[in-house]
Amino acid sequence: MSNIAGKAYAMNVVTPSHPWKTWTNRLIFMVARGVPDVLSGLLGLSLIHFARWVIIKPHQWPDLGQGKERVRNDYMLFCSNFNGTWDQYIDAFSDGIPNGLNLFWYSATKYPQSIPVTPFKDYITHNQLFTDYYYNATPGSAQRDVKAALRVRRAIDRLAAAHASQTPEEFAQTFQAELLKVQGDLGDPGFGPVASLDTEHADMNRMRAVQNAAAVFDFERS
Repeated sequence: MSNIAGKAYAMNVVTPSHPWKTWTNRLIFMVARGVPDVLSGLLGLSLIHFARWVIIKPHQWPDLGQGKERVRNDYMLFCSNFNGTWDQYIDAFSDGIPNGLNLFWYSATKYPQSIPVTPFKDYITHNQLFTDYYYNATPGSAQRDVKAALRVRRAIDRLAAAHASQTPEEFAQTFQAELLKVQGDLGDPGFGPVASLDTEHADMNRMRAVQNAAAVFDFERS
């Protein structure tokens, strides 16, 4: 899938919005920027790299050669990059800031609310656009892996500075102390997860179908 790069997933969701309601969303976005504590549930989710909501007015649609677009609605563009699976991300959003999501998509047409999560997932699925231009500089490392590597790097820098001025005995103690600080950051980052539970189930079903077809082919040949 083109919207997956290693452990990271790029999501683009475009939802139509009532033009006479989107001014309230602009006000909500202003408040969120001015009082970031209202997003504490979102900011605490370390799996998120980036998330942004943008209101696109009818006259702002780009002309890439297709001619002037005739658009009646405003549209909300939601862009996000995150670690983990699609299902984990939607679940974390719904659990972390359910009221915030309802405010951000307040003007969206047929928005079902973030709880219960199943209709919300159906809504996101229906309005999601696949990403065909996604680039990830560190596809093998999730956000936690990058932060762990930075902590190890800082520990190495401290050890290099200590080595230049300490006796062997003192440096041995410093080394042990730094090792204790970062020992949890020295593991293998592991493999990226599957795109979603649906993807995993589809792969399993596809594998069974391939195995059954191979068995029928072998039987016919024999």
